[in-house]
Amino acid sequence: MSVSTNNIYGNITISDETIAKVAAQVSSDCYGIVEMFNRDIKDINDLLVPKNAMNKGVKVTSSGDKINLDLYVVVKFGVSLSAVAETLKQTVKYNVEKFTGMIVDCVNVNVKGVKL
Repeated sequence: MSVSTNNIYGNITISDETIAKVAAQVSSDCYGIVEMFNRDIKDINDLLVPKNAMNKGVKVTSSGDKINLDLYVVVKFGVSLSAVAETLKQTVKYNVEKFTGMIVDCVNVNVKGVKL
């Protein structure tokens, strides 16, 4: 799937995989995030994605020009989960909107573990 928009210069289409790569990179740069967690395997395509894939830990769903993101993360032990999650949501939303020029409707943070 992909998101699309058009303007006076033409059409712009961005694949969900590209959006996932941007979101994963921004997420892994946030304070308190140790790593992105490979989400639950739900179909055969998830088995074929290499473990070091750039879009690991991000699920993108889009409808029209709106984007929904689910982030699966492992957080550093000792940090405030609510503070890290809120910062992560704001940072990812801002950067993906800036990158795509489209609206990020919601960002869901799923903490899958804690590491020292």
